[in-house]
Amino acid sequence: MTNKEKVTATTAPRAAPRQARVDLYWLPLGAGETSGCVRWNGRLFEAIAARRDHRAPCDLYHSALEVHLDDARYIVEMTPAWGSGDGDRGVVRTGPVALRPLGRSRFLRYEIRRWRDGTIPDRAEAVGGAQRVTDDMVLAQRVLHLVPGVPTATWGRDEFRTGDMWNSNSLTSWLLASSGVRTADLHPPRGGRAPGWDAGLVVAGRHAGDSLGAPATGGGLPRRPPWWSRHVHGSPEGSFASGASALARRNVESLLRRP
Repeated sequence: MTNKEKVTATTAPRAAPRQARVDLYWLPLGAGETSGCVRWNGRLFEAIAARRDHRAPCDLYHSALEVHLDDARYIVEMTPAWGSGDGDRGVVRTGPVALRPLGRSRFLRYEIRRWRDGTIPDRAEAVGGAQRVTDDMVLAQRVLHLVPGVPTATWGRDEFRTGDMWNSNSLTSWLLASSGVRTADLHPPRGGRAPGWDAGLVVAGRHAGDSLGAPATGGGLPRRPPWWSRHVHGSPEGSFASGASALARRNVESLLRRP
């Protein structure tokens, strides 16, 4: 190599290192909702659940994710389909609320968003602020990549027979566990509870074990092939499958070991 080539090689600009992170937000149930209806109904639900389980009532939380890939920022969450306007919100899937046939009405349907430069209306009320779950580029890419493949079970029901309802927390935990993010240390704030979280972990573990994401009721959701055959093969993320499935299994094993 000549002296000129050596100077050129040492002074050539280097590509900026890629940056990524995934942040989890724990949002008090009903935060940002002015009528108080959601908060009141949540307290009633928790009072009944606490009485049934012979424990003290807890504060209820729902969750959302914020994913950063270099300069791009995405909001991933489950929200009601009504009351959000007609603009682009990055909606990739929808599902029914309470009863599957009622999902034909926008007022009884939820939407799953992967919203670039989106907002979380009640973000300012998140307890503890943003909780960093990973700053790994590959894991952050997986989370975004899997959003369109999340199961769209009926909100508030246990169609998968996990012992827990399906809701926004299920979306969050399913994405994190299916992506290979460690979830064993992720919990709502002290004194709080996140219904639906365990449902997402269990369903992710079934997918990772090559079980199918259909409910055990024999109806409702159709049987599907394993998630990596639908959302990974033939894409740049093809190498993700084995590592993500193994980590998802470990996430569920840690759930089952809880006291």
